[in-house]
Amino acid sequence: QVQLVESGGGLVQAGGSLRLSCAASGRTFGTYAMGWFRQAPGKERDFVAAVSASGLRTDYADSVKRRFTISRDNAKKTVSLEMNSLKPEDTAVYYCAADLDYMRVLLTTTPPRYWGQGTLVTVSS
Repeated sequence: QVQLVESGGGLVQAGGSLRLSCAASGRTFGTYAMGWFRQAPGKERDFVAAVSASGLRTDYADSVKRRFTISRDNAKKTVSLEMNSLKPEDTAVYYCAADLDYMRVLLTTTPPRYWGQGTLVTVSS
């Protein structure tokens, strides 16, 4: 079982940067694929980025490519999301998620098994 706690959200101006972190508990963190999702007010939760258990594979939503970077540190049991060139439309609650199956993190057909509580990111124009 994995417990996830996000941090790093806040208020930032458009064009600015923010780094989100997700701390995980559990002895098998290195076997889980990790991902970031977000949910804007009144909208469905969307995939943002994913990283494989080894860290060798990453995938991004088209809307964040070349602006966001996902990374992980298996020794520290953390996954991060570096967000640059932020836009008002990036405003959302950002969630960290984990699953043993990378496809469950990457695709929307079956959601990942474990979720954090979320951290709010607000981008002002």
